[in-house]
Amino acid sequence: MKKAIYILSTCLSLLLVGCTISYKFNGTVIDYDKIKTIAIEDFTNQAAMVYAPLTNVLNEKIKDTYTKQTRLSLINRNGDLELSGEITGYDIAPMSMDANSIAAETRLTLRVHVRYTNNTNHDEDFERSYSAYRNFDSNYMLTDVQDQLIDELVDEICDHIYNDTVANW
Repeated sequence: MKKAIYILSTCLSLLLVGCTISYKFNGTVIDYDKIKTIAIEDFTNQAAMVYAPLTNVLNEKIKDTYTKQTRLSLINRNGDLELSGEITGYDIAPMSMDANSIAAETRLTLRVHVRYTNNTNHDEDFERSYSAYRNFDSNYMLTDVQDQLIDELVDEICDHIYNDTVANW
């Protein structure tokens, strides 16, 4: 009887060790059998206030997001997925006032308009606007904090675009 329990225990242990469960946390819902390429047009800057490095930072971050988080090949045009758009707003505005009616905080807002086309399933196509903002202490000039804030704003917007296009969040 002990021998039968030992053999059964050993077999059960081997069975449990041999079975594994695999989870993916990147959240993509891409059918790589159908979708192999993505074409991302450079976003243009149509905002009234222009900061020259912003366009390059946004374009590179969007491309990096898809190439690092998916197996899609980035091509120039006619991809299975297509992404295009423009920067529609880059604005600063005073926020909270101090006791002397001087702005204590300033808000930097970035707005981007996006067109997404899934050439394998046009039911998923959309056109949408995204925005993100950060407040900063008005004792600082925009030029002192601009690059750091742009990185944060672009990261946030790219995450939203990615999640709305190929992630199932």
